[in-house]
Amino acid sequence: MSADAKETSSPPAPAPAPGALQARIRALGPSMTRSVQAVAEAVAADPAGCSRLTVGALAVRTGTSEATVVRTARLLGYGGYRDLRLALAALAAQQESGAAPAVTAGIAVDDPIADVVAKLAHEEARTLADTAAGLDLAALSAAVTALATARRIDVYGVGASALVGQDLAQKLLRIGLVAHAHGDPHLAVTGAVQLRPGDAAVAITHSGATADVIDPLRTAFGRGATTIALTSRPNAPVTRYADLVLATSAARETRLRPAAMSSRTSQLLVVDCLFVAVAQQTYETAAPALAASYEALAPRRTARSPRP
Repeated sequence: MSADAKETSSPPAPAPAPGALQARIRALGPSMTRSVQAVAEAVAADPAGCSRLTVGALAVRTGTSEATVVRTARLLGYGGYRDLRLALAALAAQQESGAAPAVTAGIAVDDPIADVVAKLAHEEARTLADTAAGLDLAALSAAVTALATARRIDVYGVGASALVGQDLAQKLLRIGLVAHAHGDPHLAVTGAVQLRPGDAAVAITHSGATADVIDPLRTAFGRGATTIALTSRPNAPVTRYADLVLATSAARETRLRPAAMSSRTSQLLVVDCLFVAVAQQTYETAAPALAASYEALAPRRTARSPRP
């Protein structure tokens, strides 16, 4: 039986939009086997050329097998290789109709400031687009409901992700929800022990392998709280203890810009999506709470006269 015949033996997975293909490859890349990664990198680098190849020709081009090509297509969310070829052709057409700016995030030490601004702006825009295209809307909706109805919400994050966790917690506090951001791993576990069904816990970790974030989420999971993970690695260790996984774009890492820094862009987009949707779902209580917090803070936004 040929590889093309085998791919009809199971129901097709929901296919991502063509624009989400490269984002999916970047997100899943670290968890792929070497042979699958070879196929994924080939189709990402040359969607137009690969869209014209048969399954056997692509296997030869990548030094893999027909079965590996089909497996890669399914891993990326397509029912089989034929569906992947159609997506590649659509992606190639998109690229031809609107080419991306000729800049990358590969910032050199001697780049002028104008180039730095252009490169970072392009990379930030791509990161946001990739995150939006790859976000699981069903998981996002479920996470919104869990946060909106939670008795208490704990948020875990360390390093750069701690800043994102603080942003989420303070946003939720301003609309009247009980939310705590824990950057200290000991306090995070201590707080997680107090959680129970009806509570929610959010773990934010770019790598998905940070022990100081995984430990409290595992504790919260064991206590029956609804657990949510924000990570760029959908198959990372943190997801073992997550009821819901929200995948962020796997931003490219450079010597001048570690991934932990660039990952904040996609994390903050997901945080804003959660906040706005929770505020919509709890509007009757959120609106007056937000107005009250704004009024309470108003005097602090006014410059005070210096003391005599």
